[in-house]
Amino acid sequence: MADKRTLIDAPELRITIDADTPCFIFDCRFSLSDDRYGANAYAENHIPTAQSADLNLQLSAPIIPGKTGRHPLPARDTFLRQVQNWGVTAGAQVIAYDDGNGVFASRLWWMFRWLGHETVAILNGGIAAWKEAGFATTAEVKSFEPSGFQINSPLTKSIHADDLLSQPGLLTDARDLPRFKGEIETIDPVAGHIPGAICLPFVQNLKGGYFRSADELQQRFRDAGIEPDSQVTCYCGSGVSAAHNILALVHAGFNEPTLYAGSWSEWITDPERPVARGE
Repeated sequence: MADKRTLIDAPELRITIDADTPCFIFDCRFSLSDDRYGANAYAENHIPTAQSADLNLQLSAPIIPGKTGRHPLPARDTFLRQVQNWGVTAGAQVIAYDDGNGVFASRLWWMFRWLGHETVAILNGGIAAWKEAGFATTAEVKSFEPSGFQINSPLTKSIHADDLLSQPGLLTDARDLPRFKGEIETIDPVAGHIPGAICLPFVQNLKGGYFRSADELQQRFRDAGIEPDSQVTCYCGSGVSAAHNILALVHAGFNEPTLYAGSWSEWITDPERPVARGE
């Protein structure tokens, strides 16, 4: 089977598991309202050989009040050590999944690419697609020997808050329109969006719980004024769902967008930074 670099479906994943080739699967289930949800769901059942990758524990650094957003990226060296502890080897196929819309799996996808690892994809439709295909889950936890995985040049692009407003191109916000407009804010203490941004809700990448086809996604982004060679920067509430838009753009054949990882929750830690409301 060809290497997968954006999406994989459940039958393809089954073939990959059955083949005697290096494959590392990560269960990224998480809930913003229940920190233990992912660990409990993983303990109950998961795709065979999957390891747990928790947004708070492995995919984020500790929050620094007044400085970082809600899910700051760890240092690359810190994440490298985590990847080594997971046993991931150079060139291995990495697969991430969750049980929602792919948001948390997309964070892991981006982070592996951040380390320069290209053969990483997310399971389209998540664990629900796996179960709907009739494939078994397990509560057995498989252990792996630590690896000598090494960092390569990033396949990703990222930007700091201080450079954001001077960055050329299109700035996109992955949150829903009411939060973008500042009409409601259920998570962060300030409502609104970064000036100059357009609203590009990540949920519109999906149809029936699955990513839309590459052609449909390409049309969606063209309708938003994005061309395949456009320079695009993506942000969201805390740098997680923005990765969903990045994956969708890459899957549709667009240039790799830039991630503002701190996103809205970091932006508003400095009261001197401007805030826009409305469309």
